[in-house]
Amino acid sequence: MTGNASPATRIVGSLRSAEGRGVVRIEDRYDTEIDDLWSAITDPDRIARWYGQVEGDLRPGGEFRLHVGDAESDHVGRVEECEPPRRLRVKTRETDESYERGQGVPPFDEILEARLTAEGDQTVLVIEVRGIPLDPIAYYGAGWQIHAENLAAYLAGRERGDTEARWAELVPPYQELAAGLGSS
Repeated sequence: MTGNASPATRIVGSLRSAEGRGVVRIEDRYDTEIDDLWSAITDPDRIARWYGQVEGDLRPGGEFRLHVGDAESDHVGRVEECEPPRRLRVKTRETDESYERGQGVPPFDEILEARLTAEGDQTVLVIEVRGIPLDPIAYYGAGWQIHAENLAAYLAGRERGDTEARWAELVPPYQELAAGLGSS
């Protein structure tokens, strides 16, 4: 990631509503070439270093399971579209078992689309997550920014930051972003 603002104040996401559901959009620039970033978001061994454990068929139409360590949640998913190294679209849903042991919202279908654009020796990554209930959208915005920051740390060879501390820093600005969306 690049930028001049301190990590505590830098917000790389935006929130909006579409058809009564929330949309989180995260956009950032990474100091790596497009093929390396593509590999970091599609290779299960690399995904595990910054996001979560993935098992299954990661080809178009393939189904997979995902365990997100930071959230202690389990999801099932399907690869909807894959255009290496520029675009990936997956549909995920938290499992009922995961929901029952957690404290989140009831499971819902979530569409995640990642778009990569090469700019010299850097790559811009846009992650858009659709289908989120409006009430908790601020928390999803903060969470996706943390995932994006963990990806940047991994690519730079740094340790991930303190998730709980970062969460506390990011939730208030994302709550401000969510205030006009009709969430309670």
